[in-house]
Amino acid sequence: MNVAPRMARLGTESAFEVLARARQLERTGREIVHLEIGEPDFDTPAHIKDAAKQALDAGATHYGPAAGLPELREAIAKHVGETRGIAVSPDEVVVTPGAKPIMFFTIMTLIGDGDEVILPNPGFPIYESVINFVGGVPVPIPLREESGFGFDLELFERRVSPKTKLIVLNSPENPTGGVLDRGQLERIAAIAAARRILVLTDEIYRQFLYEGEFASITNLPGMQGRTILLDGFSKSYAMTGWRLGYGVMPPPLAEHVARLMVNSNSCTASFVQLAGIAALQGDQTPVAAMVSEFKRRRDLFVDGLNRLPGVKCARPRGAFYVFPNITGTGRSSAEVAERLLADAGVASLSGAAFGAHGEGYLRFSYASSEANLKKALDRMRPVFESFAKK
Repeated sequence: MNVAPRMARLGTESAFEVLARARQLERTGREIVHLEIGEPDFDTPAHIKDAAKQALDAGATHYGPAAGLPELREAIAKHVGETRGIAVSPDEVVVTPGAKPIMFFTIMTLIGDGDEVILPNPGFPIYESVINFVGGVPVPIPLREESGFGFDLELFERRVSPKTKLIVLNSPENPTGGVLDRGQLERIAAIAAARRILVLTDEIYRQFLYEGEFASITNLPGMQGRTILLDGFSKSYAMTGWRLGYGVMPPPLAEHVARLMVNSNSCTASFVQLAGIAALQGDQTPVAAMVSEFKRRRDLFVDGLNRLPGVKCARPRGAFYVFPNITGTGRSSAEVAERLLADAGVASLSGAAFGAHGEGYLRFSYASSEANLKKALDRMRPVFESFAKK
């Protein structure tokens, strides 16, 4: 089959490739501990499921507006206003099936051939994939362990150029769990405002912050009308399969993103959107309980990793990933990840899957039970000990 050349520029998300490989091993009778997928292992809270059932029974099974149901857009505007301390109107909100379309549609709308986009590295691989797909030029900023996986701000300032059209931020960050503090964001915002550069801020892990206070670039001076906020329901409300996300952006951009929704998805499922209202307006206790449990698991897993030979793991401040340094093994990230899956039955991701600056690291999701985390640590020890002997 002859496909368009641009398809060669479109990457993938390695987590799903590793998941498929792990499922293959399971079909042969192997037991695999899944620490590769960034998906909460909690069930969607009951009141959200009940709202969806009631919406289905009430007939919310038809097309809705491309930009989202007015009542959900109003609820999102209120929620974002309260959590970020900014004034938001519903016409700035676009609802999408999952949050990924916001990054895809934003980059597709703003970036043309040769336009540069600054992005974190290691970082969520879909950013770079979409930038390449539309003909843009990714400009990576290393996230280094010694600085808590924050932006290298001096390098960032040097790499901003007249061709820079967009800055991508992710805090708390996938895959490192790093968090950008207010001081770092202020330096980024000052340059973005002075150079008139738009910022896409991916805040999907906002609720998963274990130390310190969450800071958003959206409410900093000069960023009003210059920021696209990406967020959604998948992580905080354990709704990954529901596919419900949103963007908050200047109304002129929202019109273009809504038009891309018309051309691609028509709309987001109406009954799912009504469940989203229940998520935002209902009991938040399940969210707090999940975050508290994830913090406990983080500490358990980080402590266990640091007892393995050749492994050094920083304690991440946010998200639900750890990004241990495995350079002490003398092996590549890909080789270590492969050995852990093949020999120990533990599915993880090579840090290099998140960019060149991820080499020497692995990513584990600790959104799994305490029993699974302990089992993974026990199974991995012989593999790391075998590296130490050679």
